[in-house]
Amino acid sequence: MGARPSRRDLLRGVASSAAIVGAAALVEGGGCGSTPQRPKKSLLNVGIVGVGNRGSFNILEMGKENCPANIVALCDVDDQFLADAAQFFPQAGRYNDYHELIARPDIDAVLVATPDHTHAWATLAALRAGKHVYCEKPLAHSLEEIRLVTQTARQLNRVTQLGTQSHDSANYRKVVDWIRSGAIGTVSDVHVFVDKAWFADGPPKHADRPPPLLHYDLWLGPTPPRPYSPDYLPASWRRWWAFGEGTLGDMGCHFMDIPFGALELGSPAAVRAEGPPADPERCPRWLIVHYEFPARGSRPPVTLHWYDSGKRPDKLIQDLKLKHWHSGILFVGSEGWLVCDLERHVLLPEEKFKNHPPPPAATTAPASPGHHHQWVQACLDENPGGASANFDYGGPLSEIVLLGCLAHRLGKPIEWDAAKLAAANTPEAEPLIHLTYRSGVHL
Repeated sequence: MGARPSRRDLLRGVASSAAIVGAAALVEGGGCGSTPQRPKKSLLNVGIVGVGNRGSFNILEMGKENCPANIVALCDVDDQFLADAAQFFPQAGRYNDYHELIARPDIDAVLVATPDHTHAWATLAALRAGKHVYCEKPLAHSLEEIRLVTQTARQLNRVTQLGTQSHDSANYRKVVDWIRSGAIGTVSDVHVFVDKAWFADGPPKHADRPPPLLHYDLWLGPTPPRPYSPDYLPASWRRWWAFGEGTLGDMGCHFMDIPFGALELGSPAAVRAEGPPADPERCPRWLIVHYEFPARGSRPPVTLHWYDSGKRPDKLIQDLKLKHWHSGILFVGSEGWLVCDLERHVLLPEEKFKNHPPPPAATTAPASPGHHHQWVQACLDENPGGASANFDYGGPLSEIVLLGCLAHRLGKPIEWDAAKLAAANTPEAEPLIHLTYRSGVHL
C-alpha cells in the first residue's frame, strides 16, 4: 500500500469530485455536489462534526459524483483542521462547538466523525434536534450510550448509518450469500484476526498547555477534566480508555460486521478475554476475546473468536495454508471453510468448491450506490430502513465490541443479560457500563 493521504489531499479530492458535477454553483450556506440545474429540495444539507482525519474521508465520500449531499457547515475543535476544510467550502459555516452547528434550522443531517468518547453526545444532540445522523464506529463509548442512541433513533424515526462502509460492498453481500445458502454447512466457529495494534506502553506525557489552535476543553467534552497530553490527540486517543477502546474499538465493527450479518448473531450470552493484565488507563498491547452466541431460531450456537495485534488461530492458519492472510475472517463449517477480509473471499478446500454453483441471492439488499450515498438518499426519502447499517443494526454490533473490552477490563468472564444491560453477578461492571461524566453533564 502507498502512503496514507493527508487530510489536505482528501479535501482536494472533494474539490475535484465536486467540480465534475458543477459544484462551484453553491446554494445558501455553501456546499458540495450542488448544481444550478438541481432543485434545492433534492439536496441534503449536511453538517460535519469532526473534519480532520476520518472526517476528511467522509467528506470525500459525500463529494463523489452524483451524491446529493450539500455540505453547509463544518465543526472541529482544532482551528487548523477547520481552516483546512474551509478552503474547499468557503461559504460553509464554521464552528468549534457542535451544539451551535446542530442548532441551525437549515441543516437536515449531521455526520459525526469525532473521537469515540463524544460520539453519543453529538449524535444524541442531533437526533433530538430532528436531524438524521451518520456516526463513525463504534456507535458510542459505553454500553449505556450505545443503547440510548439506538433507542432514541428508533423512537424519533430518524435515518441513521454506522460508519462501516464495507457493509455495502459486493464482497460483503457475496460472503453473506455463501454462508446463508449453507455452502460450507453449519457454522460452529468464526475466527476474526486483525494485524493492527492500538496500545500505550506507558503513562501519558503532559505539556504545560494545549496548542493555541486547539480547544482542548471542548475536545474533552463529557470526560472529567485532565491535563492536556500530546499523547491523546489528534490521532492517538484510541490508546486510552478515557477516549477509545484500543484495536478492538477501531477494527471490531469492520471485521465482525460480516459474521454478525451473515449469521444474524444478535447478543452474546457469555464473553471471556485473554491479554496482558488490564490497566485502568491504557488499552492493551494485544487482545483475544471469545464470544458465545446462543441458538437463534433454527440457527445453532456459534463461538466467535477475536484476535488482534498479529495474534491468530495458529493451527488453523497453518493447516489451511493461510499465512499470507494478515487480517481476515475464517468461518468454520461442517462442510468446509470460508476465509475472507473486507475485499475478497475464498471457499476451502478450493478443489471441492472449484466448480460449485454460485449461491442464490440470500440477502435482500440490492447493490449499493455507496455507504454514504445510500444514507444521503435515504435521508432525502425520509426512509429509516433505506440505510443498510442503521443504528438498529449498528448499535448491537457496537455492543459486541464494547463487551470484549468489558471482559478484558474486568479480568474475568462475564455472563451478559442484553435485556437488562447488565453483566450477571458482576456488580463491578456497572461503572464501565454506565460511565461517570464531568460534573453537571448528563446523557
